[in-house]
Amino acid sequence: MDVDKQDKQAQTPLAYLEHAEAAAPDELRPLWTKIRAAYEKKLWHNLTVALIEFVFQPGTGPYQIELFERFVTTIEKNVNALKLVEIARRVGREYTEPELTLNFLQSVHSRLASPYLVPATADTPEISAAPRPASEAYALSLSSIAYAQLLLGDLAATKKSIDACERLLAEQDGIEPVVSAGLYGVASDYFKVKAEYAPYYKNALLYLACVDVERELEQGDAQARAHDLCIAALLGDTIYNFGELLQHPILQKLVGTEHEWIKDLIAAFNAGEIGRFESLANHFPAEPILQESFGFLRQKICLMALIQTAFARPRDGSTRLMTFQQIGEATRLPVHEVEHLIMKALSLGVIRGSLDQPAATVDISWVQPRVLERAQLDVLAAQFAHWADAVGETGAGVARLHASSVATGLGGHGLALDAAA
Repeated sequence: MDVDKQDKQAQTPLAYLEHAEAAAPDELRPLWTKIRAAYEKKLWHNLTVALIEFVFQPGTGPYQIELFERFVTTIEKNVNALKLVEIARRVGREYTEPELTLNFLQSVHSRLASPYLVPATADTPEISAAPRPASEAYALSLSSIAYAQLLLGDLAATKKSIDACERLLAEQDGIEPVVSAGLYGVASDYFKVKAEYAPYYKNALLYLACVDVERELEQGDAQARAHDLCIAALLGDTIYNFGELLQHPILQKLVGTEHEWIKDLIAAFNAGEIGRFESLANHFPAEPILQESFGFLRQKICLMALIQTAFARPRDGSTRLMTFQQIGEATRLPVHEVEHLIMKALSLGVIRGSLDQPAATVDISWVQPRVLERAQLDVLAAQFAHWADAVGETGAGVARLHASSVATGLGGHGLALDAAA
């Protein structure tokens, strides 16, 4: 066995590729041929493309670690740094233990060119930062390391790597989507482990903005992400805008599944439909975390009903005041609880206005901007049409008043001239 191992280590890269090509199953042999041919001709770009195609091809997992160790390491200086990290992070998934994955990724990271300027010292000259794509490769490598650290449960190290990656990317322009996806993906997973719903929701949506859901996410992964986004949106104590999530294609992954009702629940929150919420609450036992948070969700749907009521109220120009009685009917709350709800909404910043406790009224002058659905856009269009009519009537009234003033002025001036004569 030791002799065989030594023989393998003594093989040249080309000899290794020829042996792997000859021993490969029929369905994978063309991929090995591409790699060998590109290497023989020293076509580094073509070789890089062939390597990426290979590591992302189903069924190549058992060959990837050996391919990297015995071949890629010998030509990595000729490979685009960002592509090298993409290959390495895919190969890292083939290790059976997170510790091995972390060691592998850190080894690759240590060989990357530094994107940081090293100032001159008394003994050494200044070392310039490596040109692009060194910074992106370095950042993607950091996010991959952060993911391995997260799998090991080392949250402090994970956060340190995420922060370093974020600081580096903040200094860059025109970042490749795969690099942004690496940061947002591991950041969302980190906040999921921490059960911090609002930052998870933000980073998960940013991650989805960087990937092609249909091409890059497997069906099970897409459904899980859709489910987790909905849960985070519902339980996030600062999330009161559901329109962006409702319009995202990822939610369609829940249609026809056991979790489709959660998609309907998000729609109910967006519209402030308390009756629909109460009906869908029958499913909460299937999601214990929602069942445990029923009180919070009940208050949140009341706040959404208040926002929707303020948004949809008629703009007849007579008054902006809403009575506690009107709000109580819209939110299905006793009138004596309405004041507390309004104060909660004001403190959260989802509405602005003034409260008149003795008169039991509230003047809501602003509601938090939201991504609107079609029905809400119809309401807004009707309000704009009413506003335009009101402006037209006001303009016509001003014109009539001006004409009347002009006519009255001319008449008085004529009488004065007659008297003087």
